[in-house]
Amino acid sequence: MKPLTTHLSIQKCTTSDASLLTHISRDTFIAAFEAQNDPDDFKNYIETAFNETQLLNEINSDGTSFYFVYDSTELVGYFKVNIGKSQSDIKDENSMELERIYVLGGNQGKGIGAWILDQVIVLAKKNALDYLWLGVWEHNPRAIKFYLDNGFTKFGTHPYFIGKDKQTDWLLRLEL
Repeated sequence: MKPLTTHLSIQKCTTSDASLLTHISRDTFIAAFEAQNDPDDFKNYIETAFNETQLLNEINSDGTSFYFVYDSTELVGYFKVNIGKSQSDIKDENSMELERIYVLGGNQGKGIGAWILDQVIVLAKKNALDYLWLGVWEHNPRAIKFYLDNGFTKFGTHPYFIGKDKQTDWLLRLEL
């Protein structure tokens, strides 16, 4: 892994960021998962999960926050966290869900993902939460290794649908 040699920062997304968030969300998800999924199911999922109206609703949702990650002034990634009833599955008031974490392709391998994870942990601790959890696709060994290497443990599974395709996510947890 190349060391970080630049200045990273996060900025919480607002409604004025919806267009850019839509663009980056689509691009990163397509780059990460399009090749492994049925084209029709995948297209339908993208159009539903990553349209501007949907993301505006999520930005305005109590308990959901999106953050852009910048290297100086360059957008290099984003993440989404949920607390309370906004969590997709667990809905434990003492936890935070890390629902999305993406680093733009040209910036991968620089330690940005680990830096983002550290920022999420700081956010969870500021909220006095007991643990952080997430779901990661069982066929994403690189991400699974990343989370396990960073102290997460598997505690279950849950279904995740890409269109009509029922997939399985591993549920991983990090005690804070």
